[in-house]
Amino acid sequence: MKSLRETHHIAFTRIEDFEPDTSIKLPDFVVPEGATAEDALQKLAIDSLRSKGLHENPEYIERLKMELAVIEDRGFSKYFLTMKAIVDKANEVQVTGPGRGSASGSLVAYVLDITQVDPIRWGLLFERFLRRDATDYPDIDFDVSEPMELKERLAKDWGENTVVPISNWNTLQLRSLLKDIGKFYDIPFIEVNKVTSVMVKEALPDAKRKHDIKAGVYNPTWKEVMEFSPSLRGFLIKYPDVKTHVEALVGQVRSCSRHAGGVLVAENLDERMPLINSGGVRQAPWAEGQNVRHLEPLGFIKFDLLGLSTLRMIDGCIRHVLRRHTKIADPTFADVKEFYNNYLHPDVIDFDDPQVYENIFQKGNWAGIFQFTEQPAQNFCKRAQPESLIDLAAITSIYRPGPLSANVHEQYVDAKNNPDEIEHIHDIVRAETEETFGFLIFQEQIALLAHKLGKDLSLDEGNMLRKVLTKKGTGKGHEVKNRLYSKFVEGCQEKGMRISAADKLWRTFEYFSGYGFNKSHAVSYSIISFQCAWLLNYYPSEWMAAFLDKEPEARKERAINIAKSYGFNVEKADINVSGDVWEIDPDDSRTLVQPLSSLKGLGTSAIEQVLKNRPFDTVEDAIFHPDVVYSKLNKKALDVLVRSGAMDGLIDERFNGRKHFWSAVAVDRPKNKKKFNENIKTYEPEGNFSHEEEIENTVSLTGIFPIELVVDDKIKSRLDELYIPPISEYDRELGLVWFIPRDVTERRTKNGKPYLVITVIDGNSTVTKIRCWGIVPGKDRVFVNRPYMARLDYNEQWGFSTRSVRRTMKLLG
Repeated sequence: MKSLRETHHIAFTRIEDFEPDTSIKLPDFVVPEGATAEDALQKLAIDSLRSKGLHENPEYIERLKMELAVIEDRGFSKYFLTMKAIVDKANEVQVTGPGRGSASGSLVAYVLDITQVDPIRWGLLFERFLRRDATDYPDIDFDVSEPMELKERLAKDWGENTVVPISNWNTLQLRSLLKDIGKFYDIPFIEVNKVTSVMVKEALPDAKRKHDIKAGVYNPTWKEVMEFSPSLRGFLIKYPDVKTHVEALVGQVRSCSRHAGGVLVAENLDERMPLINSGGVRQAPWAEGQNVRHLEPLGFIKFDLLGLSTLRMIDGCIRHVLRRHTKIADPTFADVKEFYNNYLHPDVIDFDDPQVYENIFQKGNWAGIFQFTEQPAQNFCKRAQPESLIDLAAITSIYRPGPLSANVHEQYVDAKNNPDEIEHIHDIVRAETEETFGFLIFQEQIALLAHKLGKDLSLDEGNMLRKVLTKKGTGKGHEVKNRLYSKFVEGCQEKGMRISAADKLWRTFEYFSGYGFNKSHAVSYSIISFQCAWLLNYYPSEWMAAFLDKEPEARKERAINIAKSYGFNVEKADINVSGDVWEIDPDDSRTLVQPLSSLKGLGTSAIEQVLKNRPFDTVEDAIFHPDVVYSKLNKKALDVLVRSGAMDGLIDERFNGRKHFWSAVAVDRPKNKKKFNENIKTYEPEGNFSHEEEIENTVSLTGIFPIELVVDDKIKSRLDELYIPPISEYDRELGLVWFIPRDVTERRTKNGKPYLVITVIDGNSTVTKIRCWGIVPGKDRVFVNRPYMARLDYNEQWGFSTRSVRRTMKLLG
């Protein structure tokens, strides 16, 4: 309290009124000495256009002149120079994304290598990125492999007072707030959860009607949820104290964290703002984002450096390719970059390669393919049968909640399969929508049609139209909308279109504007999808190894099952073969070997000792090696290596099982060979680990559930013959599924009746829960780590459930 009082005293009695410095703060070192930012940017852009061989193409020359004029007029030249300096640093050390967001529509960004996407080739609009009347600074998001590594490099090269992360304010949200306050008042969790699980869904229809939103995504405000959700209204009437607290706290700041990608780049930031310390790293005290604008009004410009794990996968795949096909034992990043520039860069890769579309996207081979990792998206893509990059961009733009809710995906597939049935009301409409089979998929299509059909309607106005189409009421936006409508209809009439047809097209604009997607972003991200598919098509083993290596631990088991479904053999870690990444067996390219680094509890020091001193021909070589530092390859490390099976290759005829081997080598770690021989005799009765112990060893040390230990080939064949899917592929009409229980917990309803909550896993490594009602304690038993077949019900509130263990669940083995 003393600190608060003194802060208040200083702020209100000691600090005089002053005008803050709101001038734009960007680094001076990005501008060559003796030049202005405008001159430097122009020279750099022209030289870069020449280096790309585009300096004699009139279309590129005029586009570049136009963009540079807008950038100079808006005073943004220094921003582009700073962005290029950041990108150049990134490109020296890691794979970067081809582009993200509307910035891919800029030719200046392309020639400066800020993006790798040629906007003229792909029909992308600069006006979608930057309008002539823009007041806010551009916002170029930049995808990188390792954002933290890049930020540290920038801070090291330019100074920690020049590169400073920004803050992120985490606010109290309605759902979590209701649960927290409910817990405080001892309201049963099941009662609170029943409300929070349905309240947004209940409120959405009325909230959309309130704003006259017919298509697209809309997130109701907390006030609208409280107004339109019957469940929440009833709950708050029952608990009025909860309502009082919610209304007072919702939206308030809960905590301060570091922004995932945002940094400021300007000299002497420590002299221009009070930096705060968080986790040993200094950061700006203010936030900047979609709903918070604290920095730019004071002249501080945010740069977003965002991590994209797929880029790490691409890097890893290239390294495998170089090791296997060019005999470079330890590829440097320079080697990786050379391969990328020669084969994967958007300027050189063949986006018309039919093999990539046929073998990957049309046949449905999806391992790690960016934007196509989930089954519903895969199913839609396979039905749509893409044949071009624009097809991929359209598919990924359609596969979002808004278009899906409007059934656009079904209409698109039908139109693509029946192109002769598509009707166009004008040749200009045909020209702009032919690539998307008559549909307005991209926001840029609306801007271009408005520009080409309207009377003196500029591309800037066309892009403005995209924003004002969703405006309702009688405000300024409505006035702009009416003005643009008049110019549009007048221009359509002059081009031979009836007023009724022009008005119908305008209404189509209004409808599609609710979910139209940014083509610049769609094309940029589809390029990454195609790059992944190209690698999978031409280097399947290398891509699969990188896929397994870079997938997060939570999805690792699923990735392994995907690899197996592609016909790959997946071998457990081996002390003599495994490295620190997933390896391809040198004798069999269809065999992938788990890395030592994936074993939980095995530290980097222990792994270094293994890699440095192997091969180990016998177990004695491994535990009594003269060059191994056993304070690093210690008892704990040996325990992990043995129980995981990584030392199975060293088990000889002296041992009658792995548990015997484990006890003699790791449990009672011998200091010499005499003691080791004694251990072999002493622990001979141990034999093998039990079935349950083998499962727990695998799960605890690798994080992977060994499905093959539970569901053998006989059970698999039986399930396949009966067409019974795993629980993650539940079909409501069929009802039957199979799964493996991992945990069984008995609970009671609020009326005191017992029921079971069973946590299960299936062959897709999907973990879910099943509620078993009406159980009889002592009679209804469910065994963990055993396969079951069951007939289940499913609803949105409870998920999976069944009314009887004995009648609906059958043990398979």
